[in-house]
Amino acid sequence: MLGDACATGRRLTRDELEGRRREGTRAAEAGVRLRLLIRAHLAAAHQAQAQLPPAQGVRMFGPAEQAVDAFVEGYERAQNDAVRREEGARREFIDDLLYGRSDLGRLAERAARFGLRLSQAHGVAVAEAREPYDDGFPVARGIEEAVLSRFGKRHILVATKDGRLVCVASGDQPEVLTYFAKRAYAATDGGRVAVGRTHPGPGGVVQSYEEALGALDLAGRVGLEGPVLYAADLLVYPVLGRDRQAMEDLVESTLGPLRQARGGAGPLLDTLHAYFDTGCVATEAARLLSLSVRALTYRLQRIHTLTRHDPADPRHRYTLQTAAIGARLLGWPEGDQG
Repeated sequence: MLGDACATGRRLTRDELEGRRREGTRAAEAGVRLRLLIRAHLAAAHQAQAQLPPAQGVRMFGPAEQAVDAFVEGYERAQNDAVRREEGARREFIDDLLYGRSDLGRLAERAARFGLRLSQAHGVAVAEAREPYDDGFPVARGIEEAVLSRFGKRHILVATKDGRLVCVASGDQPEVLTYFAKRAYAATDGGRVAVGRTHPGPGGVVQSYEEALGALDLAGRVGLEGPVLYAADLLVYPVLGRDRQAMEDLVESTLGPLRQARGGAGPLLDTLHAYFDTGCVATEAARLLSLSVRALTYRLQRIHTLTRHDPADPRHRYTLQTAAIGARLLGWPEGDQG
């Protein structure tokens, strides 16, 4: 082909270029290294040039460049197609894994391809940031690379899902999720991470993932502090919220009288939250609310007067604190309790 092109001075035809693209595709699918192939093309060009008269040999560079460029185009196109297929398969697997929508046996077979053994127990950590994560997000890639470079790819999966970054790790590697949580928090300004409990079997990943999502949702509704939330530490909240009617009755009967205060129930309820969140230390609660200790003490006395429950008395404290937690869960007094 090069000899004919040099003899006539023509450029390569469309069919010839397409033939080189097809050969590039075949080479990529066969897994041959591109560097070796380009070297072979150049060697063939030099060999062809040596067999031509000098006047024709100088024309070799143009057709050779066209041929190599078309070959590389076909090679890269095949590689890009393979990457897209792999990404699609990985995305489908992640969806099935986290939602449990696939046959468990088939899911376990596919998991092995991505380095997971679903017969083992697994835990899941979920990170969210102010800006949604996606596959092209540099921060997400940086966190994934940091985790995999430290622990390797075996039994670890890091992926994005619904704008969050998810890490799945086997139960005998709890340090992976801890490290992931630290990296995710450090990489995002104001981000938050929730870690689900470890559960066995293929369904364990789904259960741990749902616990982590539940912890993130709870943190947003209740205003939980801390960048890293552990579902194991928050089990009291689902228990309290399980009987909504009973919780509504407790909140209304215990805290309802606070509505009689000047300014409504909000300021006094905030006082209870601050008081309990600081371990019932008045000076810390006052600082948190930007109040004097005297003003805080007055509010606590007002709460005692209205509710007949003394926040400083251990006998009354449990009822008040449980009602305050319930108020957060229900969005009381602004939320709809119907």
